[in-house]
Amino acid sequence: MLKRTSRAALLTLVTLLVGPLHAHAQYVDHKVLTIEGAKQAIAAAVVEAKRSGGTGVIAVVDDGGNLMAVERLDDTFAAGANISIGKARTAALFKKPSKAFEDIINKGRTAMVALADFTPLQGGVPITVDDHIVGAIGVSGAASAQRDEEIAMAGARALDPHASTAASAHPEVAYFPSNRVRDAFAKGAVLFDGKGTNYMVHASRREAPGQVEVHTRDTDVIYVLDGATTFVTGGTMVDGKTIAPDEIRGASIEGGDTRRLEKGDVMIVPNGTPHWFKEVEGPVLYYVVKVR
Repeated sequence: MLKRTSRAALLTLVTLLVGPLHAHAQYVDHKVLTIEGAKQAIAAAVVEAKRSGGTGVIAVVDDGGNLMAVERLDDTFAAGANISIGKARTAALFKKPSKAFEDIINKGRTAMVALADFTPLQGGVPITVDDHIVGAIGVSGAASAQRDEEIAMAGARALDPHASTAASAHPEVAYFPSNRVRDAFAKGAVLFDGKGTNYMVHASRREAPGQVEVHTRDTDVIYVLDGATTFVTGGTMVDGKTIAPDEIRGASIEGGDTRRLEKGDVMIVPNGTPHWFKEVEGPVLYYVVKVR
């Protein structure tokens, strides 16, 4: 048996060892987003927004969905403030991009719209630091929903370049039956709008010459299915005007390279390169994959 003094010493040792461990189990270290961090995220998002039109409202919330900072760029519609805050809160409280819920609802689970304080629209992403979610950033009012999310992701990355802010873990397989493809080519239409990816697919139809085009961010991969055209690339655009973010149109091209494109031909036009369907022989049907 232990002597009284030895037993007392042992109890003291156990208390010293077990006590702190038991106390630590009652709490965990918690990273907190500071106001400076929120401002840093907004500043990075503003830089990204100004790359494509410069509109948008950017909101940052903490991990409890409480607003920390918001900035509205000039010419952004007024409702964008509430929408961006809602997107950020949704991403923070559910700990995933707000687009995930837009996708779920689009697939038929419409009952989710009954949730309170819930904005299931693309453009809100969590802010993570060392794999811990410390808040979220939401954007509304940019050129498109995709741009909303891209701007938000740029803000989130400013605090943790290694953060995973992708809209989804893996893109879904896309399938387009032949009748849908035929209908798209009959009028010329977007076949795949590129949500969640960096590319779009157009089923294009051209029956007459068009304007000169410059896409400042998109590279066009063109595959001709039918018809023939005189196609000009490069050179200098004449009377160019910006008609939308990252899109410029002009009347003609001075110089450049002229080629005849016909069935089976493929042309890759890098972003920033003027290109022009100068002459068209019959309806020209062609796929365009736009890669950003």
